[in-house]
Amino acid sequence: MVEQVKRAFKYRFYPTDGQAAELSRTFGCVRLVYNKALEERSRAWYGEQRRISYVQSSAALTEWKKTGELAFLTEVSSVPLQ
Repeated sequence: MVEQVKRAFKYRFYPTDGQAAELSRTFGCVRLVYNKALEERSRAWYGEQRRISYVQSSAALTEWKKTGELAFLTEVSSVPLQ
């Protein structure tokens, strides 16, 4: 019988001031998009008994980026926003 050894690695990230600012901005945008999408899904379900799919949420994100109020979303990577 072969004995397996389990290992774990811990990594620490020390961002520069610029990286920390960009991460903070990205996380803030992700939080805003998540909450806005959750609000839309909740409104659709409780108001109309209608589901909103990922494709519809993604299309809504594209439309949100085109508004003047949320145009700043185009300044961060789209990968975490989706």
